[in-house]
Amino acid sequence: MNELNGYDIEDLAVGMTATFSKTITEADIVLFAGVSGDNNAIHINEEFAASTPFGGRIAHGFLTASVISAAIAGRLPGPGSIYLEQKMRFVAPVRPGDTVHACVTVKEIGAHRHVTLETICRVGGKDVVIGEARVKIGSSKAREEKKSLAAAIA
Repeated sequence: MNELNGYDIEDLAVGMTATFSKTITEADIVLFAGVSGDNNAIHINEEFAASTPFGGRIAHGFLTASVISAAIAGRLPGPGSIYLEQKMRFVAPVRPGDTVHACVTVKEIGAHRHVTLETICRVGGKDVVIGEARVKIGSSKAREEKKSLAAAIA
């Protein structure tokens, strides 16, 4: 682990998994609309949203997907990781009051300390966002080599 309690590349194994959960509130939707500028009526106007195939308001897709970011930053690989890429498909709506469970699983440990993670968000056991992320993480070996080199120079 690094000094922030995040995993280093040497700590990871394919199949490791972590979950982060968040209930999407009315406030989250309103604040996300304000911060992002996405004021689509499907998110903020119940009367309009009721006339759509969803039958009511839904959360922004990227608000839902942000729970993946929280799982990566806070759980696996955790603090110190750098989010490089995210591929995703939105497969079902998330509504105000739904609890989103983001699950990240180590799929591949690659070169240059790059790690591929399977990313899934679920509500009530049903997939709502599926995808794959690529992150870069630290190395305890590289930190030790850097310390040894600095000590040798000093």
